[in-house]
Amino acid sequence: MITRLQKSTSPGTSTRWIWRSALLVLVFWIAVDLFIPSQHTIRQFDPQEVAKLETDMWRSYYEKKPVLLFWQLAGGLRQQFHAPFWRSFKLGFQAAKAAFDFKEGGSSRAGCEKALPGLVSYYESIQALSSDKFDVPKLAKLELNWWIVHRQRERYSYNDLAKALTQTAAVQYNQSDAPFIMYGQLRANAMRLRDESSQQPSGTTEVDWRHIEKELNRAWSSLHESVRLNK
Repeated sequence: MITRLQKSTSPGTSTRWIWRSALLVLVFWIAVDLFIPSQHTIRQFDPQEVAKLETDMWRSYYEKKPVLLFWQLAGGLRQQFHAPFWRSFKLGFQAAKAAFDFKEGGSSRAGCEKALPGLVSYYESIQALSSDKFDVPKLAKLELNWWIVHRQRERYSYNDLAKALTQTAAVQYNQSDAPFIMYGQLRANAMRLRDESSQQPSGTTEVDWRHIEKELNRAWSSLHESVRLNK
């Protein structure tokens, strides 16, 4: 009897039981995270953290570090849109796919618009997380528009980019354009700083990145103040 009891509680059996239990907990966590509805207002976020994450994502993108970029993107979605942990990676994949489709689309308007279905899916997922409602198709089109404006620098100015960013934010938060003009100008200027610094012989330096992050911090702080005052 004692021998049988010892066998039934051997270290190997206990270890397997622990691993199986841990696996069940993990599967349950992922299922709840991905499929159980969870909504929060997108008007509440830490602007300094969002600015830092965006700066880090820009660095990873231009330094061709896709794995790090994807991890940072998921972190940004958790910070800005309160995405649950596992769902943030699903959203990150949707955003990355849209960006890849845009990159592959070339310089023509028709080619760029291949990214639109992916952007619609991405913003549908954001809408599912948000207690604040917005026009998904319109927002996806405006997001794509500012991507195009930024890409086609020979055709559009940074003032055009600022206006496109302003319009995108206004639709996302269901407000007029006016509260987001400063945000649009500051974020467009951060993009200009990055673009111009990349043309230097030394490329974009640490000092340049600090200036870019400072400008993004001002941009996201301005947006945060605008949406906070118009709840």
